[in-house]
Amino acid sequence: MPGPVLVPILGDQLTRDLASLRGRTKDDTVVLMMEVWDEATYVKHHKQKIVLVFSAMRHFAGELEAAGWTVDYVKLGDADNAGSFTGELARAIERHAPRLVSVVEAGEWRVREDMDQWADKFACEVEILRDDRFVCSQSEFEEWARDRKDLRMEFFYREMRRKTGLLMTAEGKPEGGEWNYDSENRKPPKEGLSAPERPKFEPDAITQEVIELVQDRFADHFGSLERFEWPVTRKEAEAAADAFFTERIECFGPYQDAMVAGEDDLFHSMLSTSINLGLLDPLALCERAEAAWREGKAPLNSVEGFIRQIIGWREYVRGFYWHQMPHLQKANALNAQRALPEFYWTGETEMACLADCIRSTRDNAHAHHIQRLMVLGNFCLLAGIDPRAVQDWYLVVYADAYEWVELPNVAAMILYADGGRLASKPYAASGNYINKMSDYCSGCTYSPHKKTGEGACPFNPLYWHFMARHRERLESNHRIGRIYATWDRMGNERQQAYLDSAEGFLATLTPAQHGWARREN
Repeated sequence: MPGPVLVPILGDQLTRDLASLRGRTKDDTVVLMMEVWDEATYVKHHKQKIVLVFSAMRHFAGELEAAGWTVDYVKLGDADNAGSFTGELARAIERHAPRLVSVVEAGEWRVREDMDQWADKFACEVEILRDDRFVCSQSEFEEWARDRKDLRMEFFYREMRRKTGLLMTAEGKPEGGEWNYDSENRKPPKEGLSAPERPKFEPDAITQEVIELVQDRFADHFGSLERFEWPVTRKEAEAAADAFFTERIECFGPYQDAMVAGEDDLFHSMLSTSINLGLLDPLALCERAEAAWREGKAPLNSVEGFIRQIIGWREYVRGFYWHQMPHLQKANALNAQRALPEFYWTGETEMACLADCIRSTRDNAHAHHIQRLMVLGNFCLLAGIDPRAVQDWYLVVYADAYEWVELPNVAAMILYADGGRLASKPYAASGNYINKMSDYCSGCTYSPHKKTGEGACPFNPLYWHFMARHRERLESNHRIGRIYATWDRMGNERQQAYLDSAEGFLATLTPAQHGWARREN
């Protein structure tokens, strides 16, 4: 009698209608789920991230079993755990003698490289299925990218709007007459700005068991476990989505770039962890957002901004990742060589903006996109921090970070390390931007109004130091080239003051100690 179909489900594939489950019969299928050391430690992930993934996996396995599926679940602490997907698949094949292994393609390059070897390693048939939870297939992205010198998200986004019909008129035009309402979504925070508290989910017995496991096995990893409040089931994730669409979407658009000290969530959806795990359907969320606008429950600028983050940016960076791999991992067009500062791990800095963003990152495994781009990322860009160190940091510290989404955002968007294939210009900014879009500066040791010397916001001299050292590359860029006319009008004395202030500050940075991001060999 032929053996069953063995269906490995990875930790970011927690979707009931996953392609590898679709059409299978429960009496002829064994679902394999694996907690493995390699995945928990290829970088030293934030403690909350490991809890989130393992707890969500265990809950999902329980739901499958309750629905009648046979689940072979391997816990991290199982005595014979091989420590890798390939090793655990080999053991499962010995246990079940399957006629077929059916798996959905991995989201990360290194895992897919291993997965591509399975057909040669194992005697049974192996099929690798496309992950059709994305709107855009990789072949579609490659077709779109063909012969394009610059791969701008805005134009890709318009194609996804046409494909899905989201926020489109019957005549095929964008609702409201514009594709993009970013100009309406850049309000600085008004005094006292706060948002309704997002739902917080109390750890149940399963999650508590995982918390204890992580505290025991991953004590040297970054991050706090004093509280863990992420949704770990589809039901909890849907409750989080309900709260966003009911209480926060109205103000999400206008204040999506705002930063307020101690207000870690503001009006953001906080759904990215659930989407990336597979607990929520991203297209269904976009359809729900559109329905909210059509029913008069949410403004167009907020809804368009939310939809653009998903079918625009999320789909785009996934396509860009596979289009640019593996060389994107080593890209360093600006030849940035400086070590990551130790304060990125400790939070011990007198720069109020960085201290607050790192505190939120440590406590919540989260910071919103402008904090990641224009505070944490902007500093690394201006200071010339080694891209590999920055990539590792972002991959470690955020609960929603998987390499396919993290690497393009960091290497290409934040650090311009790809030389401009993704971004039309480096997203470099002085202290003025942070002062405008946040309340951080009012309580800071440094002043954004002082440009150089003692007490000057370090972002000010670092900005001009960055622009000066990359003039040859950037002056011809039509979006920022005119900045050099301002630099030239300053005169030698003022220019030197900027450069000296920047050099003086950079000399104070303590390099991060080894072992924060990756285990020592």
